Amino acid sequence: MSTSLPLFLAGPIIRRSTQHELCVWAVTSAPLDAEFALYSPDSEHTIFRASFKAHKQVQLGQQCYIVLAQFSRDSETEAETPDKNSPKSAGFPIDTPLQYDILTDQGSLLTDIDGLLYSDEKRPTFVISTRAENIAHGSCRHPHHRCDDALVALDTKYNAITVQDRADLLIMGGDQIYADDVCGPMMYAIREAIDILGLRDQALDDDTITHCSQLVPDIMPLYGRTERLPYTTVNHGLIKRLLKSAPEPVFSSNTTENHLISFNEFIAMYILVWSPSLWSHIPLPDADAMQGLSDEHKLRWTREKQELSQFCSGLKNVRRLFAHIPTYMIFDDHDVTDDFNLTVGWERAVYESPLAQNILTNAMLGYFFCQGWGNNPNAFDSGFWHTITQFAAEPTPRSLNEVNQLILHFEHWHYTLPTTPKVVVLDTRTRRWRSESSSNKPSGLMDWESLMDFQQNVINADAVVVVSPAPMFGVKFIETLQRIVTFCGHPLATDSENWMAHPGSANALLNIFKHPKTPKNFVILSGDVHYSFAYDIRIRFRKGSPRIWQITCSGFRNQFPEPYLSVFEWFDRKLFWPESPLNIFTRRKRMRIERRRPDNGSPQLLVNASAVGEVLLYPDGSPATIGLLTGAGEQIVFNPCEEVEAPTESYVSRSDSVTRD
Repeated sequence: MSTSLPLFLAGPIIRRSTQHELCVWAVTSAPLDAEFALYSPDSEHTIFRASFKAHKQVQLGQQCYIVLAQFSRDSETEAETPDKNSPKSAGFPIDTPLQYDILTDQGSLLTDIDGLLYSDEKRPTFVISTRAENIAHGSCRHPHHRCDDALVALDTKYNAITVQDRADLLIMGGDQIYADDVCGPMMYAIREAIDILGLRDQALDDDTITHCSQLVPDIMPLYGRTERLPYTTVNHGLIKRLLKSAPEPVFSSNTTENHLISFNEFIAMYILVWSPSLWSHIPLPDADAMQGLSDEHKLRWTREKQELSQFCSGLKNVRRLFAHIPTYMIFDDHDVTDDFNLTVGWERAVYESPLAQNILTNAMLGYFFCQGWGNNPNAFDSGFWHTITQFAAEPTPRSLNEVNQLILHFEHWHYTLPTTPKVVVLDTRTRRWRSESSSNKPSGLMDWESLMDFQQNVINADAVVVVSPAPMFGVKFIETLQRIVTFCGHPLATDSENWMAHPGSANALLNIFKHPKTPKNFVILSGDVHYSFAYDIRIRFRKGSPRIWQITCSGFRNQFPEPYLSVFEWFDRKLFWPESPLNIFTRRKRMRIERRRPDNGSPQLLVNASAVGEVLLYPDGSPATIGLLTGAGEQIVFNPCEEVEAPTESYVSRSDSVTRD
């Protein structure tokens, strides 16, 4: 199928931005034969120009190119610097507004993207900030969930304020897509997008699904994938083996009817959740026009189509937001599949199934191209690129197996940002501390080696911002329920993936906080749980304890089911207040945790609403404001339980103080 498409299918997205590198990501329908141009505000003279042709553009289909550009002003071959007073060795201008454009001989390409600019802008404006004092963060953006998209609310807010008052960076802490929970209309759109873009077919090492072209709805009906996904008996205990129980699904999610399988499905979904460009070419039919759906599935289609249409209506805003704010990402489970590496038994089941391995590798490939590369391009050497691009050009079982071995042993998904304070982003999925006592117990979120790497990253720093997809300090009552369910042998039933679920990693983590050379101020940003809260934490029985703030915001477009959260929150307040004797039975009994109260007028300390977190830090790295912007546009602040003396140099709005210049 050949369709006339706009050049930019997704993006541009500003990714890693430092004084010496500037990364831009996009998906285009043709090779991007253009130049990236950087301007000072209100100036027509470029301070930097470089060609996209000198950077990686990986063709994934007839009309699909992933553009991965890492610009460096220090490079002798890329930079053209008309400003003779600005030496190339100085790098990019920092802490000051910059504008950019993408140019050809015929003019700007960005003017063809509808709604990309904020009010009164001539070009997209952003800041390469050396500070991480104003941070937007969150996770869990579920396309067909029944709530508003908080990223749309953030974009609307930024349209009304100055560039100096926008966030220094946006951190997306996991579940940017839901590969294991795809609604019927989204799967229909994904398959249409694959045809429109001419994405390459993929051969799979499986007896029933040999090529990804067999995943079309005519062959594999919508809502019909659960039975085609792999099953296993690996985790069967003695009783189930004696009874010869039937195999159980490898993928534990209850919403696998449209689970993503192929690499091209992952790529198509990223394009569809980050940009409106393809949706105008994919009209969603009504349920009655869909052949082969049962009456139940037709009702479900109608409901999902309504929610998905609301989601799509905000994509223009989300695209504009990504074009203006340096954005950083890390995966969690739903970017791949539910319960990703949760237990040793789960990992064994996956790696004994070629199809399950293929699905995980395809998911991680999609993550690399659409998320992981832009966090830290220097982590991926020429050998990594050779293997990846060989698969992209010829997606065979052999080339996919080589990618699988590469990703299986790759240990550099984590990264740091050279800001003040330093930002340390953790990989809590691929370097796990496996349980030695039982294959059915939760693994630690990080193994000993990765925890020691984390300690070396933060030691001797005055302050640090840590991004952990799962909260390091969660809701104790919920964690207690998870421990009980795990004890009964069903850790996958309640997503028992909190830090305290594994004694080894939990104790190692707490010892890092107690190290005498640990930072004075820790700000921990988390998501995952589909509600939001904030804690002030101190170490008991120690003078000069580091100050720790656990700030959780989840999700961008997701919420915890009610009334369950309200009930859990009530029990947590009643059973685990700071002086409760029950705290002696928890694995963090040396920590004193004080809950912050939201100023939304509710007695509850947990906020169950789609939201993006907004954190303002004092110069010493401690929080000046911990807040939320909900999808409905409501501002909520988490107030400390008691007044805390602020640093002598207080935080002030940058538009009211000195400029970034």
